[in-house]
Amino acid sequence: MVHVGRCVRPQGVTMTKARRAIVPVQTEPRLRRAYFDCRYGQLHMRYAIPAGGGFDEGTTLLCLPGAPGSGRFFTPLLLPLGRDRSVYAPDLPGCGESDGTPEPLSSAAIAEAMGDFLDSMHVRHVDLLAHESGVAVAMALLQQRPAQIGRVVLSPDTEAVRTEARSLRHRSLVIDLRTAEERGHGATELEKQAAQLREFLGLA
Repeated sequence: MVHVGRCVRPQGVTMTKARRAIVPVQTEPRLRRAYFDCRYGQLHMRYAIPAGGGFDEGTTLLCLPGAPGSGRFFTPLLLPLGRDRSVYAPDLPGCGESDGTPEPLSSAAIAEAMGDFLDSMHVRHVDLLAHESGVAVAMALLQQRPAQIGRVVLSPDTEAVRTEARSLRHRSLVIDLRTAEERGHGATELEKQAAQLREFLGLA
């Protein structure tokens, strides 16, 4: 007899297991863009969250760009650094797609805005990655919230700032980040920088 309309299930395989078998497992970070509130309006943010969520993984990393203040600079690093921790790269207040400000802000004022973001996200401990003029913001944030800041990675634009950065000693790493234009198609250089950062941040 031929049975019509029946679904024959393979022996030993439940429907639940069969469904699970066809659901792909996400292993790469989720890259997102969003807006977050601060005292100067809304901050536009590029960020990466590990596939597992990121909240129980490595220490959150906040990336502080130099001029023109766009977090876009860090985009090539979000994927390799976001595999094990949440990584945030904001457009600084008055820059990029973040809300404007009535007048140019000091490094200390920008650091306070970054503190607003950290508070809104309930981030208790954070590492910093700063490029060129963003180094001054990182130093101000470190002065304002010394107990909250862990490791600091700095890419200074002058020797004076480089010398100041070295004063942090064991908790800091001074590197030379390259722009997308400087990297060209040099994926190897990017991989080296990402590996160096991951090792210093404890995620090698």
